[in-house]
Amino acid sequence: MALGKSAAVVIGSFPLGESDRVVTFYSRDFGKIRGVAKASRRIRSRFAGALELFTLGEMVFFDTGRSELVRIDHFDVLHPFDRVRRDLERLGQASWIVECVARLTAEHDRHVALYALLVRSLRALEGPVPPARVAVCFGVRALETLGHRPRLDACTVCGRAYPFPRPALGAGGVVCEACAREDAGMVTARPATLAAFEWLRSERWEEALVMPIGRSENEIGAFLDAQVSRLIGQPTRTAKFLRDVRRLEPTSGVSP
Repeated sequence: MALGKSAAVVIGSFPLGESDRVVTFYSRDFGKIRGVAKASRRIRSRFAGALELFTLGEMVFFDTGRSELVRIDHFDVLHPFDRVRRDLERLGQASWIVECVARLTAEHDRHVALYALLVRSLRALEGPVPPARVAVCFGVRALETLGHRPRLDACTVCGRAYPFPRPALGAGGVVCEACAREDAGMVTARPATLAAFEWLRSERWEEALVMPIGRSENEIGAFLDAQVSRLIGQPTRTAKFLRDVRRLEPTSGVSP
């Protein structure tokens, strides 16, 4: 039986039986891990609420090698990120972020840079930066970290070199106006939006969070959600929740 220990973030869970819970973590040293937390739903459980979504902690687990699920022995909280869960806008954007991590990665596929980006994004969501900007900065960098960097120098359909008038964003990157007419699933992209995408990708994290990019933020957010949906083969689960938040708070400017 192998013993493992790593810092990790809770990115999902569901009940198992009468008192157990299956928890999904994204860990620094092992990537995505799913495990059973025995008796974690009992009132006097030793986990005592530590397995809340977004919680950062130190995980200790046993891997018997006989199941895809490890056995979670301890999870000591390092930072609960409880402020993220108390606000609908922060909750929605944080949920989109952890959904990207959960659905774009394979189990036990270690990405230290993605783990660091996840923790950095959750910390930013507790600060003064608008949550939609945090999610956009995460999405731009996560796609690159995972090898899905959009192509912005030429049309991904016909190869025509950019710049060209009336660009759009489709599967894999920029698309010229002629090719965009053949696909109704394109996302509008002004030249300023493509420039903003490159800025967010190349600037330091702290500068990317506060850089003024106007309505390009909404266009980039829409493209990122469409791109993630294409990669996982279906719409993101948090998209509907984020739309509902927009209807509740029409002036919040929330975007994925």
